[in-house]
Amino acid sequence: MDLTQVLEVVTRSDPGMVRGHNEDSVFANPALGVVVLADGMGGYNAGEVASGMTTTLLASELARAFAEKAPYEKAASGNWASAALQTEIAKTNGAVYQAAQSQQQYAGMGTTLVAAVFHDDRVTVAHIGDSRLYRLRAGTFLQVTKDHSLLQEQIDSGLITPEQARTSQNKNLVTRALGIDPSVEAEIHEYDVEAGDIYLLCSDGLNDMVPDDEIGMTLQMLAANLELCATQLVEMANDNGGRDNVSVILVKVRQPYPAPRSWFSRLLAWFKQ
Repeated sequence: MDLTQVLEVVTRSDPGMVRGHNEDSVFANPALGVVVLADGMGGYNAGEVASGMTTTLLASELARAFAEKAPYEKAASGNWASAALQTEIAKTNGAVYQAAQSQQQYAGMGTTLVAAVFHDDRVTVAHIGDSRLYRLRAGTFLQVTKDHSLLQEQIDSGLITPEQARTSQNKNLVTRALGIDPSVEAEIHEYDVEAGDIYLLCSDGLNDMVPDDEIGMTLQMLAANLELCATQLVEMANDNGGRDNVSVILVKVRQPYPAPRSWFSRLLAWFKQ
């Protein structure tokens, strides 16, 4: 199903004001409802390689998953998008890990990941590390994903407050990343989608530089112009210091769309002919 009439998608990626190159990578396919953002890590250009490999591999494999849903529809979870993300992220992790093991200049490279698949009036979200997905719905701005980071663990355990976390020196210590180990567990959840929703995927170069309330306010004020909104978010991060690469993907749900029939319902319809 072509979702270009349903979803408006805008991407931006900027090296920031300090870094010499951009280790973030973004991908969007509005026709399929797939968006992927990765924030690479590693010496030299290894982080750029890890994030680029991740978005490229996931882009091609998720496109194939849309074309061949049957194997995933049979998954125990009952959610083909969740099964597809779980399977293809595992394969991508293996590919990045093997590249790091086989080429010395890429040793230790890895990447965070946040990916969303819009389907059947729902969105399935997968993430690893501290790249985030937010949602603006009916004036309420919400962080949907929960960071896999040392800071988040300290907040959860009550050692520090979210306010103290903003000034912590441990901002970049993630507890989970793609490509670092032979296997990794992506956190995957499914949510209902409503017309008018705006989803923001971002690397920590945005939310480390700009408070959540300012991000949410910008989305509300510029909801009618996603291109300007994305540009403004990047400029805000850079105006506040731009200490890291900053990438954003904005997805607006223009209207509800009917859920495509499953392979089973199509089979029943064929028997009724």
